[in-house]
Amino acid sequence: MNQIVLGDVSITRVWEYFGPVEMTPDTFFPGSSKEAWEAGADWLAPHFLDSETNIVNSAIQTWLLRSEGRTILVDTGVGNHKERPYAPVWSRLETDFLDNLARAGVRPEDVDIVVNTHLHIDHVGWNTRLDGRRWVPTFPNATYLMPKDDFDFWNPENGHRPLLGRGNQNVFEDSVLPVHQAGQTRLWEHGHRIDANLRLDSAPGHTPGSSVLTLTSGTDRAVFVGDMLHSPVQILEPDANSCFCEDPAESRATRRRTLGWAADNNALVIPAHLGGHGAAEVVREGSAFAIKDWAPFTPYTEQD
Repeated sequence: MNQIVLGDVSITRVWEYFGPVEMTPDTFFPGSSKEAWEAGADWLAPHFLDSETNIVNSAIQTWLLRSEGRTILVDTGVGNHKERPYAPVWSRLETDFLDNLARAGVRPEDVDIVVNTHLHIDHVGWNTRLDGRRWVPTFPNATYLMPKDDFDFWNPENGHRPLLGRGNQNVFEDSVLPVHQAGQTRLWEHGHRIDANLRLDSAPGHTPGSSVLTLTSGTDRAVFVGDMLHSPVQILEPDANSCFCEDPAESRATRRRTLGWAADNNALVIPAHLGGHGAAEVVREGSAFAIKDWAPFTPYTEQD
């Protein structure tokens, strides 16, 4: 099953990639404990860790929402044909993402809103597609909601020196700027209400403009947390950042605050990159958190 319904909102998982990301747990999550990975060995493999190579597995996926008659995409993955000299695993891909989107019943022109939770390389790629030699918006009728803090931070003209170094090279130019120049962006600050069910709020740390999308519909709750979590180990050890967090202290505080809200409100936590069942309900456990239950999405490796 690749679709669930929460209140009046349907959520569909659309795959782009699943597999290794060429990093071991101690490299990807330098603050995590070896004991946590060893204790979880029986359930972390194969969806979150390759037990033979000790390489972290990750999913690149888009969350397709239908709410109040509109079609909404949350993050747009890596994209095809993108030149990524400092991230070769994401360079010049040829995935069937748009076909997967079509199988979910959506054509590019059907999309009303694109939400970029932040502007990293693997969250904005399908914002654009190659048309001849030009990058053009993939979703011609959509408004692209981007956090202004991230737009300003990643704009090369502003001269910021990110932790990622050159890892995000070309991303602003080929996946952000063409959409902005087409007049399709809305740069929001602090918070933005999409509709009665969905609200964007700032959740900085991973990047200056990182955000969360909160779903509240009827008695159901969910929170799309982008890269606040790359692995379920970060639920068990919420102070463990990924190596890509621009502000480690703020990342830890934001993660604890968001997981606390999710636990207290019985909300489904939906990160950008979890393989397996893709999302989880969490509960408080001492000073940390535990996984109460997994979402019913079908793991990639179990699909036909």
